[in-house]
Amino acid sequence: MIGKHGACRDILLRALPHRILAAALALLLAPALPAAAQDRLAAGESLALRLDPARPVQLRIEAPPGSYLAGRIEAGAQPVDAALLTAEGAHFRQLAQQDRGAIRFQAMSEGEAMILRLSGAGETRVALDQLVAPADLQPPAPDYLSPRMAALAETLAQGGDTAGFWRAVAAEGTPLVEEAEAGEVVLTFLWRGAQRNVRLFGGPSSDHDWLDRLGDSDVWFKSFRVPRTTRLSYKLAPDVPDLPGNARARRMAILATAQMDPLNRHPWPAEAPDRFNQHATLTLPQAPPQPGTPPAPEADPAMRRVVFDSPTLGNSRELLIAHPRDLDPADPRLVLALIFDGERALAEMQAPQMLDTLTRQGRLPPVLAVLIPSIDGMTRARELPGNDTFADALADELLPLIAAETGITPDPARTVLAGASYGGLAAATVALRRSDRFGNALSMSGSFWWAPQGSASDGTPHVAAEFAARDRLPIRFFLSAGSFETSRHGGDGILQTSRSLRDILRLKGYAVDWREYAGGHDYLVWRGALADGLIALFGAR
Repeated sequence: MIGKHGACRDILLRALPHRILAAALALLLAPALPAAAQDRLAAGESLALRLDPARPVQLRIEAPPGSYLAGRIEAGAQPVDAALLTAEGAHFRQLAQQDRGAIRFQAMSEGEAMILRLSGAGETRVALDQLVAPADLQPPAPDYLSPRMAALAETLAQGGDTAGFWRAVAAEGTPLVEEAEAGEVVLTFLWRGAQRNVRLFGGPSSDHDWLDRLGDSDVWFKSFRVPRTTRLSYKLAPDVPDLPGNARARRMAILATAQMDPLNRHPWPAEAPDRFNQHATLTLPQAPPQPGTPPAPEADPAMRRVVFDSPTLGNSRELLIAHPRDLDPADPRLVLALIFDGERALAEMQAPQMLDTLTRQGRLPPVLAVLIPSIDGMTRARELPGNDTFADALADELLPLIAAETGITPDPARTVLAGASYGGLAAATVALRRSDRFGNALSMSGSFWWAPQGSASDGTPHVAAEFAARDRLPIRFFLSAGSFETSRHGGDGILQTSRSLRDILRLKGYAVDWREYAGGHDYLVWRGALADGLIALFGAR
């Protein structure tokens, strides 16, 4: 049964001419086309349109996925809405909303076709100035810091290979050093033949930089501009596994693969059990000399081991005491040096032999050095950063032990605390706590970014603020840091916080010697800084 509305429709249709009837049927039966384009817009074309507020104009743009589109809409003073739709009519990107005048747009396409929909009133011109297919989207040409890497890239682009390059590198050693302007050189670190990645451990950056691969060749490289006074050590870590876990787990993966650069001519130490326990080094010709390094062949300090049992700390460790063989315990010139991380000061600085050399040369008075080892990493991290209990144990337990073992009478003005990193932090904070026993602090790359957990700050580094808040104490300072020791994670790093401490100490009236080395967080630098610091504090003037 047909309803009255259906009957009326049939009567109406029978009354229409056949041509009009066909058009009406097509409109009634056609499916809805939510984004059917009225016209096409090709790259380089412009179209003049009359916009009607009731009927948006849709222009189809043929564009492979990932293409870059750039165009303009010129609507005069009339407001225009413009949007890109997908070929199916879904919204992709708003280009203009009630905008006036000349409207420029850029976008990346998403499908094989895009639709530009325009709404407004009045005369409008639209142009598609540029359509760049993905195959034509070329990255900018690499800007090689190293001229030699640029030349090698050109050789490869012309069909050459890397064999001649590697022969030349093997003959001269790594890293590559190329002249630059303004007192700098270009250093390029190299690795041959890694499969997945290479990381630089150490070097001019503290961030374990990734080396870049030169095309699909066997050359991995990283270039830096550095001062001509640079001294550094480094390792290279090829094919570091990408382990799940936190930053510490990833760092351990780097350490597991980091090794001596096989093309470097200056391994350190010269003798090592394997390539994983050896660093590559670089010392540029203008790097400052390191007094007492290498030690003189005749250097022959007396050395003996002493056990330090500390009831205050609840632990025990073996100290190394070193001094000239003809030591006079009553010599008023005698310097007592307590050196933190003593096991590394012995292995990586040769501190006893270096100090004996400087005394023999007349650059230092006799030095009685006490090398205080870290029991383990956890103990070190607990004892060295701002630990008052540790400071008291050194003052009230260790100094009496040294006096009993050696017959000296420690003089605060001739006693120095020396250390690097956390040890440099401890040199300052132990002296701050017990300036009655320790009148000198020698801090190398001190970790002055450190602050007690939960402490408030106005932006001044914690240790600097502690000295600023107190009356001046009878302490002399030698502070040093590396110009490469800048922040890695947004806050101030060792270089910035060491400078802050230096400035506040000087404002308070302290005597402060300051050295800034073209280097990083590196025992190769610190062995020279230890000698420089002791000479600055106690050497002949």
